[in-house]
Amino acid sequence: MNRAPLTALALALALALALAACPKQQDAARPSYAGPPKAFKLLSTVEEAESASRSEKREDLFVQSETGAPTPVVVAAGQIGPLSRQGARAQLFGDEAGTRGWEVDNFVLLEIGDEKGEIQKRVAIGYQQGATLGSELIDTVGRMKFSFEPGEVELSSLLPADQPFTIKATALDVGGVGRVSDLYLILSPGSAGTVDDDDLRNQ
Repeated sequence: MNRAPLTALALALALALALAACPKQQDAARPSYAGPPKAFKLLSTVEEAESASRSEKREDLFVQSETGAPTPVVVAAGQIGPLSRQGARAQLFGDEAGTRGWEVDNFVLLEIGDEKGEIQKRVAIGYQQGATLGSELIDTVGRMKFSFEPGEVELSSLLPADQPFTIKATALDVGGVGRVSDLYLILSPGSAGTVDDDDLRNQ
């Protein structure tokens, strides 16, 4: 009997099985957060005020608006990090305990950076019809509205699972009055949700 073809077939089968096992090994190696929830404050409450009363603007942004100004004014700003998600679920809440929702008029711009703060991605959350920075069309996360339920906005798939990152948050207004409530990023155990096509637009 010629054993050479059988040996070659056996080697091919072994290689195929090894390749099929690779994704499972990679999944098993992914970090899984098991600690208590951790809250990081992105923004503090700023009460409602006329846009004309605010002097600071984001001159580098252009916001599509039917009635407001295309250059948004800054309502509030904050930054966290560097920190690591370590596989945790990342969601937005209106309080440190993760029990309240949050509000913004018009929207919050999140600028996600690496460990050194170099911006890797920008997303907008709130009520706006499209924002650009130069030639970059900024993705919109979540529904276009002013109020969000506790944990409604999921950021897990937008943040590195185990690499350090920073987040700069800026609440912006494009006319009328602007405001923002307390805003927290909370990292918690559990299966991380994903940002689907309806929640992430312009990508």
